[in-house]
Amino acid sequence: MNLPNKLTVLRVILIPVFVVFLLGSHTWGMWARIAALIVFVAASLTDLMDGKIARKYNLVTNFGKFMDPLADKLLVAAALICFVDMGRIASWIVLIIISREFIISGFRLVAAESGIVIAAGWWGKVKTAVTMVTIIFMIPDFGGEAVFWIEQILIYASLILTVVSLMDYIIKNKKVILGGKI
Repeated sequence: MNLPNKLTVLRVILIPVFVVFLLGSHTWGMWARIAALIVFVAASLTDLMDGKIARKYNLVTNFGKFMDPLADKLLVAAALICFVDMGRIASWIVLIIISREFIISGFRLVAAESGIVIAAGWWGKVKTAVTMVTIIFMIPDFGGEAVFWIEQILIYASLILTVVSLMDYIIKNKKVILGGKI
């Protein structure tokens, strides 16, 4: 197994560690939230590193093509589901965000069967960045009214970008989705 794939596997292994610290924070306090933040950021950085290393050294594998995006989705979904459990975000928002990921992944699988690779679009990249910033901002749970409103703005920005990026993806790839080629 090459280094990029090991980093992807490490990211998957870090997910339950992150969840334990984040959900344990109600018992263990701020140090657990700080640990959760460190683990989340470290796991997120492995995503940047594995892709760059794989492309730079021509280490792209089918395992990496499949597991890398899956690991990213699992990490984000785990964080958002934890926030639902903690009463920090509405479940319907998380359902929309996670549903978008399943829809896009399904379309990519269908396209891949036809030999078509559908790259991430600009809106999807912005959505991912805003969602990651939202999660990183929410993990410490600083409290206070100003922080609450900043979190709400970030959450709804993530939601809006989720819907916009899904619509953009469907519009740009409608021929593939409908069974044709680009």
